[in-house]
Amino acid sequence: MPADAATDMTADLTVFIVDDDDAIRDSLQILLECAGFQAESFSTPLAFLESDAPSRPGCLLVDVRMPQMSGLDVQERLARDGRAIPVVVMTGHGDVPLAVRAMKAGAVDFVEKPFEEDALLAAVRSALARAAESRTPAAPPPSAAPEQPAPSPAASASPEVLARLSALTPREHDVLRWLVAGKSNKVIAFELSISPRTVEIHRARVMEKMQADSLPTLVRMAIAAGVVPGGL
Repeated sequence: MPADAATDMTADLTVFIVDDDDAIRDSLQILLECAGFQAESFSTPLAFLESDAPSRPGCLLVDVRMPQMSGLDVQERLARDGRAIPVVVMTGHGDVPLAVRAMKAGAVDFVEKPFEEDALLAAVRSALARAAESRTPAAPPPSAAPEQPAPSPAASASPEVLARLSALTPREHDVLRWLVAGKSNKVIAFELSISPRTVEIHRARVMEKMQADSLPTLVRMAIAAGVVPGGL
């Protein structure tokens, strides 16, 4: 089995691919199968939703932009139908706001096109791990256990991420908020009344201080830390 093969815990789970682009869909299925995963693909959201796939164990890898029904629509439909299948959304350039919406609605992760294979496989592994965990019955809570307050938005962020966030300057915080909103350097420069070159410098410093190797990684940390997108 290849080094990237699925673990025993997720070996019987399936990655369901939904993308209206034939070439992308086929290449994803080949990549996942070569990595040791079971994969099935669907050319339209309705084809997926009307099949038995949503009721089977696995995860969903879905394009965020498709005609008639978006990846967000699919995610909302699954939630409405009580289907707890973990979702990874695929985004194109400039779709970060949609990815943020998807993650706030419960998506496990998002990956940007064109894909980096390692990032894609890591996202799929995380989604399948969550699917595997959901199949393990949780122990019932003690009958007399007191009710716990809901966690704050930053509760899911690690202490390390919060420490990195606190090291940002006020201007770097501003740039981060606009990055989470999916805005380009040019738009951020206009909103903050600074030059695009200055935005580039702040953006590089934010990535370095947050120890983020990609924009999706940075957005994931920002969401976990409760960072509000710029303009909201």
